[in-house]
Amino acid sequence: MKVTVDPDKCQGHTLCFMQAPDLFLLDDLDGHASVVTGEVPEGREEQAHEAISSCPEQAIAVVA
Repeated sequence: MKVTVDPDKCQGHTLCFMQAPDLFLLDDLDGHASVVTGEVPEGREEQAHEAISSCPEQAIAVVA
């Protein structure tokens, strides 16, 4: 499973990071998120889905 963060949609709410801090990085200046590697480690899929559903901007997506 791979995830991405759309930088144009992300508003820096940091909710994804609160759900899965090992999957996302936050920008020090504005809190905007990016993914650590894009590939979600096995066993962390549930946390990734929680992060995706917690994003009010719907900036996180699963990619093929």
